[in-house]
Amino acid sequence: VQLQASGGGLVQAGGSLRLSCAASGRSFSNYEMAWFRQAPGKERVFVGGITWSGSSTYYADSVKGRFTISRDNAKNTVYLQMNSLKSEDTAVYYCAATGRFFRPMRTTTQDYAYWGQGTLVTVSS
Repeated sequence: VQLQASGGGLVQAGGSLRLSCAASGRSFSNYEMAWFRQAPGKERVFVGGITWSGSSTYYADSVKGRFTISRDNAKNTVYLQMNSLKSEDTAVYYCAATGRFFRPMRTTTQDYAYWGQGTLVTVSS
């Protein structure tokens, strides 16, 4: 599966942004999807994930209550709605996919075989 992330940009603190990740290739519903982010000089970390059906979502504590992941299997797209953005949310955001299902979903980069190119989110304070 090939992934293409989009929607990044510059936003003021407290604002909102929605990222999209379009998938092409094999059946999208065969994959569980996640978002990771990487701030300058830091490791890539898990932001949140969504199961293949969209029935369950998982979030890092740092974004819980502010970010929402959803997916539209008919459009082969996963979304990351980001509200109440903070300066510490500034990072390159990556979508990732895995064909292996675990409960709870895995949160390490090694567990995801497919990656998008990343989209930069900058939150100004």
